[in-house]
Amino acid sequence: MSTSTEETRGYDVIIVGGGPAGLSAALILGRCRRRVLVCDSGRYRNDAAVAMHGFLSRDGIAPSELRRLGREQLEPYGVEIRDVAVADVRRDAKRFEVTLEGGERLRSRKLLLATGLVDRLPDLPGLPAMYGTSVHHCPYCDGWEAREQPIGVYGQGCTGVALALNMKTWSDDVILFTDGPASLSRSDAARLARHGIGVREERIARLEGRDGVLERVVLEDGSAVERRSLFLKTKQEQGSELARKLRCKVTEERGVETAAKHEETTCEGVFVAGDASKDVLLAIMAAAEGADAAFGVNCALQEEDLL
Repeated sequence: MSTSTEETRGYDVIIVGGGPAGLSAALILGRCRRRVLVCDSGRYRNDAAVAMHGFLSRDGIAPSELRRLGREQLEPYGVEIRDVAVADVRRDAKRFEVTLEGGERLRSRKLLLATGLVDRLPDLPGLPAMYGTSVHHCPYCDGWEAREQPIGVYGQGCTGVALALNMKTWSDDVILFTDGPASLSRSDAARLARHGIGVREERIARLEGRDGVLERVVLEDGSAVERRSLFLKTKQEQGSELARKLRCKVTEERGVETAAKHEETTCEGVFVAGDASKDVLLAIMAAAEGADAAFGVNCALQEEDLL
């Protein structure tokens, strides 16, 4: 359906990001006979994860295997994929100019940002080797694997309290580690006690285990608390500054905000899908948002083509 005049030659849509959101959008748009380019930087939020969970028909699949299958299924539809990051984006009255790392410039009628989030982990010795194996940020992704085991929760204030209470769904043995003074309200302290959740306020010296599996949380006073997993709420940052460069509305709480149906942002012609918009942060939701955004992109292109 792509038009072939000089004015519209180029890509119908460039998708920035090659995770579940970007690949899902590419599948729908490829099937709409659109000229699609996916730019994949190779940086993924779930890179450390051994397996993805809660993805219907693909529960337990390795993230890299899901991406491989996704790319394979795009082949019949002529979707172009480049393993390259996008360095810059500008727009004129009618088009987006996308600059790739290395300097190549491309033009596109629409832009879909599936650039995700970056987790900033706390500076705890031993944590990096266990992240994605026995240290996790998502109970819905990894809670089942920690079920009925001693679970630790790392967090402060109401965020730590909420996560500790949530983890009671998967285990009766939950301890909240605040890594310093807990500063809990009376009501929060009472609620934790009522549900049998212990609180340790000592500073954490390190996490110990072997082969990526947590065995104990060692505190600065030398004591150790046996745990088999640790859940934490990470600080999250946008995986790309492209939305801000385009002057899309981006907030700490909601990420890249949508202003219309089908994932269109506050900037006309720019769509967002996946974790960048900070909705439900699950891979299957990212894929669903990618499909929704693709629907919006195609409808917008139809409106232009069929005037």
